[in-house]
Amino acid sequence: MLKSGLRLARFWPILLLAGLLLAAWASGLTELLSFEALAAHRAALAEAVATYPTAAAAGYVLVYIAVVTLSLPGAVVLTLAGGLMFGPWIGTALTVVGATIGACLLFLIARSALASLVTGRAAGVVELMRPGLERDGFFYLLTIRLIPVLPFWLVNLAPALIGMPFGAFAAATAIGIIPGTAVFAGIGAGLGDVLAAGGRPDLGVLLAPEILLPLLGLAALSLLGVWWRKRKRDA
Repeated sequence: MLKSGLRLARFWPILLLAGLLLAAWASGLTELLSFEALAAHRAALAEAVATYPTAAAAGYVLVYIAVVTLSLPGAVVLTLAGGLMFGPWIGTALTVVGATIGACLLFLIARSALASLVTGRAAGVVELMRPGLERDGFFYLLTIRLIPVLPFWLVNLAPALIGMPFGAFAAATAIGIIPGTAVFAGIGAGLGDVLAAGGRPDLGVLLAPEILLPLLGLAALSLLGVWWRKRKRDA
């Protein structure tokens, strides 16, 4: 009886996640994370922000936390919605808060209960990231966050499975997602006319030199931190 209780206590986060996932799909939340839904509800969203700005901001952050924690698709659309609703600066700030908290919750859940379930499926990527995270955790993760070539959910899980310290994970996540988030929120801030005309945002702008080169430059700076730590260790 005691062993069964301990086993249940260990896996309650998995049960909670499963329940929340079912609720998200049943409630239609995933269907709202689309450009079509954003276009259809943009007037209502604008009215909500104008009438209840604080509640709208809190609601946006809570939704973003849920999307990231549950690893639901549509975070890009939600980031664009943040820029559309609150403007580029406040939209960026709210998104960074929501995404960081959601990533930290998933990190803690993965470290406590999901390790045995996730490690097998993501073993290849986890082992690929292991040397860098174990040697230069903060700077290595910061580089990955600055150039998001890997899925956000996977970059949340791998450090937890490897045993990265929570503080370093949270700091690298919060700092590393700011530039990319600012770009998406800036695009979202100018979406009103595009959505009104039935169009979609041109996310190809992310590959433009004026956007891509600064992100690569920031990533290079974080790699300098890795190089410096290696130099000090070898000295």
